[in-house]
Amino acid sequence: MNYYANDKQRVRLIAGLRDLADYLEQNLRVPVPRRADVLVFPAEASDAEMFAEIDTIAEMIGSPASDADIPHGHYSAVRDFGPVQYRAVAIPHSARKSEGGE
Repeated sequence: MNYYANDKQRVRLIAGLRDLADYLEQNLRVPVPRRADVLVFPAEASDAEMFAEIDTIAEMIGSPASDADIPHGHYSAVRDFGPVQYRAVAIPHSARKSEGGE
């Protein structure tokens, strides 16, 4: 199973983000958060495979991958666009068990 958008879904997402930005810019009374996050998760696989996928994404976005400062050993790569953050996250199987997920 592929967790990432296909080409058509990608185009729709980007258009939706632009529409949201335009809407918020034109409707100043509508409250907005101080920051926003876009999260991407690799498909279910072994920890090593998911971490390798995060390493690949880290290279694409020009950011190091790390499990520092993240609870339960989540492995991620982050790129900030001002108050908007793109974060690719792999949740190791041991963290899922400790969080009650399995």
